[in-house]
Amino acid sequence: MQTDVYELHGHRILDLPAEGSLLRTGQDANDLIAETKASGARLVVVPIARLDPAFFELRTGIAGDMVQKFVTYQVAVAVIGDTSPLESESKSLRDFIYESNRRGSVWFLADKDALREKLGTGNRA
Repeated sequence: MQTDVYELHGHRILDLPAEGSLLRTGQDANDLIAETKASGARLVVVPIARLDPAFFELRTGIAGDMVQKFVTYQVAVAVIGDTSPLESESKSLRDFIYESNRRGSVWFLADKDALREKLGTGNRA
């Protein structure tokens, strides 16, 4: 499936489909950043199903590596899906998600309605 590119509240967004290869490495993040920039978008929507389960095991370092790349290259990312089951199993993950949402360039949101709301309130992506 192909990605979708659209405008939402003045933000150009690259939206990954739920089906596709898992994002597993920093190189996968680099490739996605390049695709996002090539599309003219500054925000990429990543369904939670596209992230390797090891992403949510913070000790692997995958989440930190990927997030740092998005921040460095100034591409915002919204991970869409229910993280509550994962958060209930890990205080560290819950704290990571809380801090990510607070800082503004990486968001973990329940669904696309939450993204619409977040962008509609003037949050910068």
